[in-house]
Formats: sequence, structure tokens, C-alpha cells
Amino acid sequence: MKIYQIDAFTNQVFKGNPAAVVPLQEWLPTEIMQQIAAENNLAETAFFVQENDKYHIKWFTPTVEIELCGHATLASAFVIYNYLNYNKNEIHFTCMVGDLLVTKNEDWITLNFPSIETQIVKNIPSVLSQAIGTHPIAFYDSKSKYVALLEDEAAVQTCQPDFSLINQLEKSLIITAKGKEVDFVSRFFAPQLGVNEDPVTGSAHCVLIPFWSKKLNKSELTAMQLSQRTGFLKCNHLGDRVEMSGQAVCYLIGEIFI
Repeated sequence: MKIYQIDAFTNQVFKGNPAAVVPLQEWLPTEIMQQIAAENNLAETAFFVQENDKYHIKWFTPTVEIELCGHATLASAFVIYNYLNYNKNEIHFTCMVGDLLVTKNEDWITLNFPSIETQIVKNIPSVLSQAIGTHPIAFYDSKSKYVALLEDEAAVQTCQPDFSLINQLEKSLIITAKGKEVDFVSRFFAPQLGVNEDPVTGSAHCVLIPFWSKKLNKSELTAMQLSQRTGFLKCNHLGDRVEMSGQAVCYLIGEIFI
């Protein structure tokens, strides 16, 4: 099987978020896909099968299958556009959460994903401040992730999280603040999913885009994820959907033998 390793949400190798992409003619057993993902040891490995004019896609961390992944979808689209002789502008993916539409404009790939709303939480988990080394300005819950609003970009950048304590939370954690040169910045921690810190996280921006759109009263936003590798996104809030655009670059093309 062919395997591609793509750095997503960047135009430079060794930046952004690396994802493995494995195009399939037919589905492998789930156990085998999970073993491949564990062997790759990247935040996500994406597998897809073309079904008529759609691509059914699945994503695996090294330890579990997940329901939605942005950077590995962008990476998969990059592979389809550049290596699989695809000559249309729009790619129609289907997955656990429904339909995902992807388009491209020159070297920018745009993901159309569900918008996920947050609700403020008054009773902040006692472990949180200790886990991130600071008391958040406010704390929010969403369907799949917690959000801690911090004072400024420096607080996000310099945070030294205790992953063993974050792992005690019921959900993965986003920390975020208003940015200096972009509208907002963030980092994302998911030890519960086998990924201590994800470099650039599309699914987190399903939460962050509506969150910051309301706070800043604007629908078009720019964002940086301040992991060690960093990543840049152009964002658009469309109500019940969000768009996030990023670039990608190929690091590796190889073959899997099993």
C-alpha cells in the first residue's frame, strides 16, 4: 500500500502538523488500521476509500479511532489533488459526523466542517489551574473539548502543561487567547487520545472559530496554533458550519508491507 506523510497547515517541511495518508481500494480490518497508525506514531493516520463520487474517510491516533480530524483531512485532500489524478475542484468526504466538503484555490485548501458551540462553565475543575500553571479568565465546555481562555498570547505560548493532570479531565483541552498578529492563538492537549500536544488541530478550530467570531464580532479570522511546529489558518464562520484554509507540503512517499 502507498503511504504519504504530509505536513498540513504549513508550506514548509518540518512545520505544521504531520499526518500519514493511506489510500485504500477496500477497507482493511479496523485492528490492522489501528496497528498501522500505532506504527506510524503520528497524531493521526487517515485512510480513505473512494465510493462513487465520494471518499469515505477514517482517522486513527496511535491508540484510538476518532470521529473528526482536520489536519489529516487536509493532508488527504492534498494527496488526492496532487497524486491521484483528481481533476475537480471539490472533494466530497463522508465520515462519522457526516459530509465534509473540501475545495482548493491555488495552493490553499479549504475545509468546510461543522461549527461547534461552547457554553461557559462556572465550576472550573480544580485540577485545571494546576495542569496549565495559571488560572484561566474563563472556562468553557463543548460537545467534545474544553476551552480555557487565557490572559494573552504569551500565556498560551509559555504554558508548560502537566499532561498527567490534563489526562484527569473528561475531555481534551484547548487553551486560547487573542493574538498579537493574528485574531487568535491556541494550543491543544489530548493525552486522553494518546496525543499529549497536537501541533495544529482542525477539529479544535470547529470550536475556536465560532468562539472567537462572537468575541471579536467578525466572521473572517486568522489563527495561529502555537505548538513547537506552529501552524497558520485562515478561518470563516458560516453559522452552523466553519471554513478553515491551510496549505500543505509532502514530506514522504513510501510503501507499507503487511
